[in-house]
Amino acid sequence: MKFSDALTYLDRHINREAVAGAYQGLSLHVMEELLDAMGSPHRDYPVVHVTGTKGKGTTVALASQLFASVGVSAGSYTSPHVSSITERIARNGVAISEEEFAAAIETVSRFVPLISGTPSYFELLTAAAFRWFADEAVDVGVIEVGLLGRFDATNVVEGRIAVVTGIGKDHTDGAEGWRFHVAGEKAGIVKPGATLVLGAIDDDLVPVFEAEQPGRVLRLGHQIEVTSNTMAVGGRLVDIATPWGRHEDIYLPLHGRHQADNVALAITVVEAFFDRHVGDDIINEGLAEVALPGRSEVAGREPLVVLDGAHNPDSAKALARTLRDEFGAAADRYLVVGMLGGRDARELLSALEAPLAELVLICAPDSPRAQDVADVAAAARALGCRVEEIASVTDAVDRALALAGDDDLVAVTGSFYTVGEARGHLLADTADDGSS
Repeated sequence: MKFSDALTYLDRHINREAVAGAYQGLSLHVMEELLDAMGSPHRDYPVVHVTGTKGKGTTVALASQLFASVGVSAGSYTSPHVSSITERIARNGVAISEEEFAAAIETVSRFVPLISGTPSYFELLTAAAFRWFADEAVDVGVIEVGLLGRFDATNVVEGRIAVVTGIGKDHTDGAEGWRFHVAGEKAGIVKPGATLVLGAIDDDLVPVFEAEQPGRVLRLGHQIEVTSNTMAVGGRLVDIATPWGRHEDIYLPLHGRHQADNVALAITVVEAFFDRHVGDDIINEGLAEVALPGRSEVAGREPLVVLDGAHNPDSAKALARTLRDEFGAAADRYLVVGMLGGRDARELLSALEAPLAELVLICAPDSPRAQDVADVAAAARALGCRVEEIASVTDAVDRALALAGDDDLVAVTGSFYTVGEARGHLLADTADDGSS
């Protein structure tokens, strides 16, 4: 099976990412049956299981690099991807090759006829990741939940450590009691006796997680603290305290004040795994290798271009604060926004502080879930924004770059689909120019 054949095979199966399928009625039965037929590769290594409304992908990436820095082979599984599906499956921060990806999908496909159910796109991909990690003999799998937790395809693992980065209004209708409902679904990844690492969780939600009977609970702001968090050239400089000791002058090459919380959780995960303190030199060595496409990523200068897949109010607020605090010297701001359906356009644009932009360029990512450009533009105008409607992401990016001066800022956001298209377009332009 070639890489293109693997993609075609996956596309023949229902893709809930593409259709925004509701999570009601989901079951782990098909996933469990498929993995049983494959010899249960997900049981071959200990797992750190990570969920949360925002920051979970970043926390997975940071923890994986920290594991690698202490000499532990770490497989990481994340979603969605920005440029290539191979980004989702990695070992020590290096993505699976297209050839290995195709071979892993082909292996999984041979077992599908042996089971009674039909797996989804995400279930096939998850099974392929678990198989590849087993074949690569990783020492630990750091696995990101796709949707919520309890009935996510990844929740067949017995996570030694469960991480919940936070609770926000995503994948919910916002009806009364939504916070407890979302917390209950995310708490489903916590296995009895496991170490539970909690991010910024309200006190009244903690009992929801404690009901799953974790062995111990480590909370940000309690057993875990960020004691200093300042800007540095190209990132942040942070001090962190965990139950195993203090860490000072940790350099994180990522933009955004919120990234300090993510690295605090990642350090706690690694120290909890070994039940010992990890030296600051090892931590800095591991974090130096971190690069996260589409997370406040600087993709161009003169004008400054920032790519961020913020797609819910919490992540949009974090991006707006990052643009204000770390890129505030820009003269004018141009926003390129393309979002998927199911998002409250006005709420997201407000969180992005869109009215402060010189111009908001509304576009539609190449997805069947793309929200109508006219609808998003109407929401922007209702907030008082100056707006242009442009059908495609690439045309919107080109228009923003044509309008922006060298001292201005262009931010592309609203969805990882939007950011992925913009990133591919910008990288192609750089390659064509012979630039680096």
